[in-house]
Amino acid sequence: MELDDLPSAAIVVDADRRITDANAAACALAGQDLVGVALDDVLCAGDDDPPWDGWHPSSRLRSVRGVPERVARLRLPTGHHIPVVASGRYRRDEAGELQSAVIELRLVRPRGRHVPSGIEIVSTVSHELRSPLTSVKGYTSLLLNRWDRLGDDQKKMMLTQVHHDADRVTRLVTELLDISRLETGRLHLRRQLVDLVALATNVVEKLGVSYEGMACSLDFSPDFPKVYADPDKVEQVLTNLVENAAKYASPEDIRVVGRVEDGFASIAVHDKGEGIPAADLPRVFTKFFRRDHGKPTGSGLGLWISRGLVEAHGGRLLAESNEGEGSTFTFTLPTDAFEQMHEG
Repeated sequence: MELDDLPSAAIVVDADRRITDANAAACALAGQDLVGVALDDVLCAGDDDPPWDGWHPSSRLRSVRGVPERVARLRLPTGHHIPVVASGRYRRDEAGELQSAVIELRLVRPRGRHVPSGIEIVSTVSHELRSPLTSVKGYTSLLLNRWDRLGDDQKKMMLTQVHHDADRVTRLVTELLDISRLETGRLHLRRQLVDLVALATNVVEKLGVSYEGMACSLDFSPDFPKVYADPDKVEQVLTNLVENAAKYASPEDIRVVGRVEDGFASIAVHDKGEGIPAADLPRVFTKFFRRDHGKPTGSGLGLWISRGLVEAHGGRLLAESNEGEGSTFTFTLPTDAFEQMHEG
């Protein structure tokens, strides 16, 4: 497909961030011929954003294909600027080296058009916050007012629930922050060598306290390596996948399987639930998607955020399911991320 076949503005940028091709829509939007122009001369960060400084750090990972979406300003020949949303795909050679990128430019949508706005996102997450905060308020009030009349077992049960609900609130707030960071390309990964076996063990132990009767086994290959990743973000992804299996499938017979293949460490979460219909499977990673299965719960943001976090690491998050047989969610992380991020 040629660029001019695309209805939206699109440009091709080489590894030195110089525009080598642009369709008619892009030139019309910019008010000039863009071929040969340096990208940073026509596209700049917003007034309140940090300045652009070359490619996003994640571009150093050979497995990363997506250019993070962010709001920018397109500089016109008149000196004026117009707000646009820039996103795209990296083009790489067989060795994974960055050759060029195809970038799509879209005008920031007027507020009149329906796109999940910041207010809608806050409203959705606020609704999810209400339940745990009500629980925390109720139990702490009860403990303060009736401490001497409550038995130790009752106190322990209430404090355990408060602890669980506090964790839930923390995760929801983290999700809210991650939405903004993922959409603007500002997600900062605090990478270090992570022992995924220990991390998975900790996730399963913590969720086992929250979901009574949860039976989750761990199966990691003996040679499973440590990976260069952000431990908090990886824990967030795995917690979401295991918790989804316990909530929406069955807390029994969950398996977390770790394997190494083709330069990637993969972790798969298998469940024995009812499975996901084929029509819904392509949509499970869509923002705000919740299946019409029983009483939908959650914000509909967890899987969308999880995929963004995994892709920021240079990995992939995939889903497989057969109705009546259960589902498997698998995410991968590159085993050579440290070398890629620090080479040359």
